[in-house]
Amino acid sequence: MHNTGMDNKPQAGIAQERLQPDKVRVVHQESYREEYANSVQVNVSIWDFFLQFGRLKVGGPNDVTFSSFMGVYMSPQQAKALHLVLAQNIAQYESTFGTIQIDQPQPELGGRSDLVQ
Repeated sequence: MHNTGMDNKPQAGIAQERLQPDKVRVVHQESYREEYANSVQVNVSIWDFFLQFGRLKVGGPNDVTFSSFMGVYMSPQQAKALHLVLAQNIAQYESTFGTIQIDQPQPELGGRSDLVQ
């Protein structure tokens, strides 16, 4: 709610709306690029999460190559926000297109490093 008083001070007990931009402008840096990743390696420390994106190529039972092309560090708070956004978008995707099947066992929670394929 907006205060209609002349002094522009908020009235006691009335929650103020946060200002929201009419539109968000997305600007790409010169180094911006888009790639396809079929695998991401996640490393966690007390200070941050490190996501290393790449392509996994399986040539045989003993021939696996992970070619990384981008690493991104995130704060724990930003990683959790990403988790929430992904969970919401996956739920919407599955309600529209059906359950996403994963053929491999889920990685154990709390691990130091996991490879997600």
